[in-house]
Amino acid sequence: MKRLKFKPKAVIFDMDGVIVDSMPYHFLAWYEVLRTLGIRVSCFDVYSREGERWDRTLKYFLKRGGIEPTKETLNRIFSRRQALFKKDYRGVVFKGAEELLVCLKNKGYPLGLVTGTPTRELRAILPKRIRSLFDCVVAGDTVKRGKPSPDPYLKAARILSVRPSACVVVENAPLGVESAKRAGMFCVALTTSLPHQYHKRADIIADRLEDVSGIIDNACRL
Repeated sequence: MKRLKFKPKAVIFDMDGVIVDSMPYHFLAWYEVLRTLGIRVSCFDVYSREGERWDRTLKYFLKRGGIEPTKETLNRIFSRRQALFKKDYRGVVFKGAEELLVCLKNKGYPLGLVTGTPTRELRAILPKRIRSLFDCVVAGDTVKRGKPSPDPYLKAARILSVRPSACVVVENAPLGVESAKRAGMFCVALTTSLPHQYHKRADIIADRLEDVSGIIDNACRL
């Protein structure tokens, strides 16, 4: 496993598929709500678009199904999608995630969270004890341009008062990796959703969150 050749000034994490094991539930919610509209999606369809704002994802799927994505239509369908997600979701924090965050924080690393999930849904997905460990949170509805734009990660760097080049990002989605790299940040990609070949832009690829601890700081090995 590769190691960092510099000591980062901040560590920024994606949420879904990195901190919480929520992607299977997101897929099921998208699958069910789109199925009622005659639109079929695969795990790859959903996972490959993870990280971007929900309205952009929904517009893409609706256009693919020949449905005009009006504002009213978008809000109605997404509301149903969210209801399905909440009904089935079980808040599963990945093994070692909390321990890693606590260790990094105790070692003095500023921590950021950058996600395409809207603020209200983020609070429902991520346990409060985990949210409180982050020094800044950039949710999908707090930026005009979401991933793969660099804006979300650049905003996190500004809030943390750290140069982008001094940040390490932990992602699991191709669009998130692209966002981090366009922001000028070092990126570690996890294969929790998609295999290695979809993370070629990342600087380091790891299979488990436990591996990230050794990559960033050997003192935080899990």
